[in-house]
Amino acid sequence: MIIGVPKEIKISENRVGMTEAGVAQMIKEGHTVYVEKDAGVGSQITNDQYLKVGAKILDTKKEVYAKADMIVKVKEPLPDEYELLRENQILYTYLHLAAEPKLTKVLCERKVKSVAYETIQLENGSLPLLTPMSEVAGRMATQIGAFYLQRDHGGKGVLLGGVTGVRPAQVTIIGGGVVGTNAAKMAVGLGANVTVLDVNTARLEYLDDIFQGRCMTLYSNTKNIEEAVQGSDLLIGAVLITGQKAPMLVSKEMVSSMSKGSVVVDVAVDQGGCIETCRPTSHQNPTYEIDGVIHYCVPNMPGVVPRTSTYALTNVTLRYASMIAAHGLESAVEKNLPLRKGLNVYGGFVCYEPVARDLSMEFKAYRG
Repeated sequence: MIIGVPKEIKISENRVGMTEAGVAQMIKEGHTVYVEKDAGVGSQITNDQYLKVGAKILDTKKEVYAKADMIVKVKEPLPDEYELLRENQILYTYLHLAAEPKLTKVLCERKVKSVAYETIQLENGSLPLLTPMSEVAGRMATQIGAFYLQRDHGGKGVLLGGVTGVRPAQVTIIGGGVVGTNAAKMAVGLGANVTVLDVNTARLEYLDDIFQGRCMTLYSNTKNIEEAVQGSDLLIGAVLITGQKAPMLVSKEMVSSMSKGSVVVDVAVDQGGCIETCRPTSHQNPTYEIDGVIHYCVPNMPGVVPRTSTYALTNVTLRYASMIAAHGLESAVEKNLPLRKGLNVYGGFVCYEPVARDLSMEFKAYRG
């Protein structure tokens, strides 16, 4: 199979879809890999490193898309790339289509075979291709929150962990999954008072166990969320429902009840956000204020720690890319149920039901 690795064009997105080690593996397995010039530079992977393992470097994105049977990316295609997609081409990347109606329509119209990293799901319900980036984003959420709580960055001037004789900051995390757990690890490690809310009582028991009482857990309902948000210095949205738009759990009124200079970080913004006042921002203009509360809502948070993120991501994506390249998409999804769940658009239709439902589009199950 001919595989194409284009350079990402989303603002401050420095990750790349395949490392030099991944390219070497694909070539060893008998495939051809085309990499767009400087695609790996943001992750400190040079053109020469790709060339040394057998990749072919192309000067333009257009050339990469034109030659490749399968495009391996990190983030969803942007409008400048829509015209480059072609019928029956395999697109293997993060898509988050529930929040991308225009892109979903384009993928259907162009009959692109679209596989989303974020919906490849193991039998135990885990999301192996989302987990490493959720770990990164969760840890970053606390780090970023602490940064913006500083007075010189617009915050109320609170040190997350406090000091002797002074109360630490209150951190509230909505969602106790991978993002929430990693955000809590960072916040607890820095000495903050941390509360995590979730609807899964088994998950709350797990968090109680691993944090040994250093983190408060609460069942997630409107009353508990309202009370927790009001007293928060830092509020982190960490809710995920696989492949679907995030539920809106924190209202504008709740955010308005927070004291001025507090900070909101909504990691769920790439799936529409779980906080009503959140809208997507970028790494160039990451924040805005509503009622004196700082909002940070960047959809591709791991893009600014690309050396860590690229290698963590490609550690888990390469396996499925190898399956698709070796067997073809149709045969690969028949052999591997988790990969089949990653198929979002096929033959001009949405074939992942939660996306079709959220976007009010026709759903057509993949039949092979």
